[in-house]
Amino acid sequence: MIFDFLIGRRKSKDDAKRRLTMVLAYERRGLPPNFADMLKDDLVTVFSKYSLFDVSKIEVDIKREKEGFDELWISIPFKH
Repeated sequence: MIFDFLIGRRKSKDDAKRRLTMVLAYERRGLPPNFADMLKDDLVTVFSKYSLFDVSKIEVDIKREKEGFDELWISIPFKH
C-alpha cells in the first residue's frame, strides 16, 4: 500500500515506452499514428459477427523482433 505509487509510476513509464516504440515503428513503415486502433476497430466489427470470439479482448500491436524486423501482432481470443 505504501509503495503503490511506485508501481503506478513504473507502469506509466512502461506504457509510455511501449507507445513511443509503437509510434516509431509506425513512422518507419509509413503508417498513420492510430493504425493499430483503426485496425482493431475493423477487427472488432468483423469478429463481432461470430459469437465464439471475445472481441473485448482483441489486441493489435506492432512489435520489434530481436532479428531487427517489425511484426504486426494480432490476438483474437476465443470465448471460454
